[in-house]
Amino acid sequence: MNLDLTGKTALVCGSTQGIGRASAIELALLGADVVLMARNEQALKTTLNELDTAKAQQHRYVVADFSQPDAVAKAIAEHLAQFPDVQILINNTGGPAGGPLIEAKSEEFVQTFHNHLLNNQALVQAVFPAMKRAGYGRIVNIISTSIKQPIVGLGVSNTIRGAVAQWAKTLSLEIAHFGITVNNVLPGYTRTARLDSVVSMRAKTTGKTEEEVAAQMEREIPTKRFVTAEEVAAAVAFLCTPAAASINGINVPVDGGKTGSL
Repeated sequence: MNLDLTGKTALVCGSTQGIGRASAIELALLGADVVLMARNEQALKTTLNELDTAKAQQHRYVVADFSQPDAVAKAIAEHLAQFPDVQILINNTGGPAGGPLIEAKSEEFVQTFHNHLLNNQALVQAVFPAMKRAGYGRIVNIISTSIKQPIVGLGVSNTIRGAVAQWAKTLSLEIAHFGITVNNVLPGYTRTARLDSVVSMRAKTTGKTEEEVAAQMEREIPTKRFVTAEEVAAAVAFLCTPAAASINGINVPVDGGKTGSL
């Protein structure tokens, strides 16, 4: 099975923590040159030093704030002008604050739409020419199991992530003949800062302790434990390899079996 990414360049968004960071590390282990993208330059430098270079890779980073789509587009354009080859794109950014959908303000939907779908679109448009030239492209969007089963208390996130899933499926139909695949990885309850915020929110709304909330959430998972960022990253990395060339337009839950649908 060909899992070698030597000679491939991977642009990994939100790559200074959680699933993004774990994905960058895993891709580097498979031989890819990794371009980190996030807003905190010091955290980018720290992560850069953690990436494997056993195959003499050249890793880099790009500073960009995903709450500002114009700035993201400008940053990637400047980077590609100097380093044009990107064969792998990992779209990943933090979700919005939780809360009941009935209480959500219009601007929350607009900002989340910009942070996720519009940034994804701008980045795909930026790297598509290089993928097309190479005859090889892998676009992996880290979304959420909420596209299959909405998560209570994350109304805005459920709504926008559903739109991202439809965008990705449509894109997968349009560009596969260039050797470019588009897939979504759907993390379940994963040990990240995002999970901590969800646990905290549920504790406040239920009157339970965070420990009680976390224990209840783990009981809902067939494997009886939270997923790790590294486990999600393994699925992300596999979809980027030559071995996954015919896997296109699908959603891959990494959730311990919690999602109640096929």
